[in-house]
Amino acid sequence: MKMRVPFFDLKPQSLSLREELQSAINEVFESQQFIMGPQIQALEKTIANYCNTPYAIGVASGSDALFLAFMALGIGPGDEVIIPPFTFFATAGSVCRIGATPVFVDIDFQTYNIDPSKIEEKITKKTKAIMPVHLFGQCADMDPILKIAKSKQIYVIEDAAQALGSEYQPTTQPKGQRAGQMGDLGCFSFYPTKNLGAFGDAGMVVANDLPLAEKVRLLRVHGSQPKYYHKWIGVNSRLDTMQAAILLIKFKYLEKWTEARQRLANKYEELFKDILPVVDGFKLPVIQYKNRHIFNQYVIRVPKRDQLRKFLSEEGIGTDIYYPLPLHLQECFSFLNHRQGDFPVSEKAAEETLALPIFPELTKDQQEWVADRIKAFYKK
Repeated sequence: MKMRVPFFDLKPQSLSLREELQSAINEVFESQQFIMGPQIQALEKTIANYCNTPYAIGVASGSDALFLAFMALGIGPGDEVIIPPFTFFATAGSVCRIGATPVFVDIDFQTYNIDPSKIEEKITKKTKAIMPVHLFGQCADMDPILKIAKSKQIYVIEDAAQALGSEYQPTTQPKGQRAGQMGDLGCFSFYPTKNLGAFGDAGMVVANDLPLAEKVRLLRVHGSQPKYYHKWIGVNSRLDTMQAAILLIKFKYLEKWTEARQRLANKYEELFKDILPVVDGFKLPVIQYKNRHIFNQYVIRVPKRDQLRKFLSEEGIGTDIYYPLPLHLQECFSFLNHRQGDFPVSEKAAEETLALPIFPELTKDQQEWVADRIKAFYKK
């Protein structure tokens, strides 16, 4: 008998917190402070503490967080920013929105994060920043990235949209560092499907430097301080009070949800251990060093990916592909003159990776059904 397993389901989480969330929403309604209400500052303090940074600035979305980071660092036309081609569009889109040029560097085969060994050869006199992406919930290999950036005197912006609460801990470090605290600025998304999701778009920038944090804070409100007096030309990118109120409620459960995701990831590993030696090319996520992986996504690498996905859909199982076409091959970036074969590791990942259901409310039976159907496909 088929069992329906959605790729992601927000309803159980929202229903379990319904009364708390409704109370928080009602409080905002009663106050009528829909823009820059006190919940904004409360959330900023909460996220700053969680990321081990002194400052956090709420903004309208994760994409705007990246854009504002570039603005605050003075990056613009004529500058180059190094990024991976295997990531969500906003990584490269934000570079182009600011007028700079994205320079792609291929990814590591196992972690899907940018390969530090390939960065230095792409640095030119125009390079202003490196923007590693902490993909799927695991931090990029930051020590060599930060070392390169320091030696070349360029900025590091962490695209941590999928990695709130992730930690980077190579074996040389006694303690992990949180995503967002290592670079000049860290950028987060609270899109509804993230491990901490709002009821719409929302984002956050974290910083260790006060002048930089204050610049982001002003730029999000048209560069105005005080009202109607403009130090810089900024944008309108305020985090809604309503979203902040919702996120404050959900934040209380973030660690519990993260632990649930990690248990599910461990269970997948157990369920698939008998298929690994049998199916050539079937690979599970790899945790680098002693990193804390939050599994915002659970992405496997498989042969016959598209056929498997079709089969799972027919069996009632939702999946997704992150990402089916690397950024360097997207039509909108054709002006960069890249072609097939330029970044082979990213291209291979785009052809072979598949994201399986992983959310805190996923049941034991649902997860076992996912594994059972995948095994059935390869037995055929």
